[in-house]
Amino acid sequence: MSASLKSPEQIGHIRKASQYVARVLAALGEAIRPGVTTGDLDEQAARLCKEWGVEAAFKGLYGFPRSVCISVNEEVVHGIPSPTRVLREGDIVSCDFGVRCEGFFGDAARTYAVGRVADAARRLMDVTWESLQRGIAQCRPGNRIGDIGWAVQSYVESQGYAVVRDFVGHGIGRRLHEDPQVPNYGIAGKGMRLHPGMVLALEPMVCVGTHEVETLDDGWTVVTKDRRLSAHYEDTVAVTEDGPVVLSRIEHGGAP
Repeated sequence: MSASLKSPEQIGHIRKASQYVARVLAALGEAIRPGVTTGDLDEQAARLCKEWGVEAAFKGLYGFPRSVCISVNEEVVHGIPSPTRVLREGDIVSCDFGVRCEGFFGDAARTYAVGRVADAARRLMDVTWESLQRGIAQCRPGNRIGDIGWAVQSYVESQGYAVVRDFVGHGIGRRLHEDPQVPNYGIAGKGMRLHPGMVLALEPMVCVGTHEVETLDDGWTVVTKDRRLSAHYEDTVAVTEDGPVVLSRIEHGGAP
């Protein structure tokens, strides 16, 4: 396993793609409410990509049929949007989205509450978000991939939750999925050393119950084996001499 180091110019392209991702996800977050279908959200993302002249990275990737992976409640990742899947008060919905722009990719995910949600669901979301921040904080030169995984895993497990093992983060650049893999579990001080110029997509998926998952008959939708709730957050992060720089959060004056 190896990792390509990106130049400042290349990181700028990844940042631009990631800004489109951030803005699409923000628009979806504003649109989410009871009565909206996951198909409605997917159509909105596709419209925005067309309007902005960028490519929805997931559409057709490995055969995935839609633009956004939208996963509800016990669905962990890779949920297929549908015009018949209606969001209901109290659901939580994870939107995973990527963009290809000028030959480079950006990737991020957010979990949103549909109306008022139970305290247990809100706490799961909060812990998952915080675990991502702790992983990002480890994206510094000289640290190792295991430091990222351990930061996520140790925090999540200290809060009584579990991290999914079957799906991990990844490098990103001219391809959506590049080396190295970035697990959300690991041993501090182990694994590939981090260097300036690496760009990583960190994406903890956290479950209320077991970390075990299975895929539904549609061949895509991954659910928790015990059918308890799961949340998912992701950001595209550059490793720089000055530490981690998150590329997939909306910046003033950023694209589009």
